[in-house]
Amino acid sequence: MSSTGFHGKVALVQGGSRGIGAAIVKRLVEGGAAVAFTYVSSVNKAQALQDSLNASGGKVLAIHADSADAQAICDAVDSTVKAFGRLDILVNNAGVLAVGPLEDFSLEDFDRTLAINVRSVFVATQAAAKYMTEGGRIINIGSTNAERMPFAGGGPYAMSKSALVGLTKGLARDLGPRGITINTVQPGPVDTDMNPATGDFAESLIPLMAIGRYGKADEIASFVAYLAGPESGYITGASLTADGGFSA
Repeated sequence: MSSTGFHGKVALVQGGSRGIGAAIVKRLVEGGAAVAFTYVSSVNKAQALQDSLNASGGKVLAIHADSADAQAICDAVDSTVKAFGRLDILVNNAGVLAVGPLEDFSLEDFDRTLAINVRSVFVATQAAAKYMTEGGRIINIGSTNAERMPFAGGGPYAMSKSALVGLTKGLARDLGPRGITINTVQPGPVDTDMNPATGDFAESLIPLMAIGRYGKADEIASFVAYLAGPESGYITGASLTADGGFSA
């Protein structure tokens, strides 16, 4: 287990039990950070991730918290600080994807999309900022669909990810004077269990990418790690795309 890069830092990852979130947790832990992460339904995966990283010498805490529940988010922030003594890095990775024809799309799905993809970012940032000092880092996981939505039925999802662009810009103004940066990473299609790089859906998306393949979760995690580190201190309020040329 490496002790460089994030040694002495504490991170909280919203939605960290699988996929991109789990890759981010691993990358930060490998860099020396103590990491708490939240999960909702993936109990076994969350426990396995926590136990495996702790067995390798890491400091990891899995916290059950629904990102649709504002109080649960605030409690997760408090629990992270209670467990590890501070909070330096917040990664807002929790998200949902609801897709459907306009005439059939329910307001319940619309509201839940906003609650998890947008409101949870604001709530977590507001709660975490109380503990952060100069050098704090906040990274939101958005989507290339903020820039390009190539199929029908994804309007509310695209809207939620576009909202992160404006939210990130605005919050950068609030946090900048305190020496805290906030940025959004906008991945393209990434090979995870929720969106595997095989099947009919992938076959329709791959031709839209300049490099002709899905991304890897580790590739997104490396980008997040850079933004979480000391060398990215002059970047804030930005929405940075890593999508294999999907939006080119």
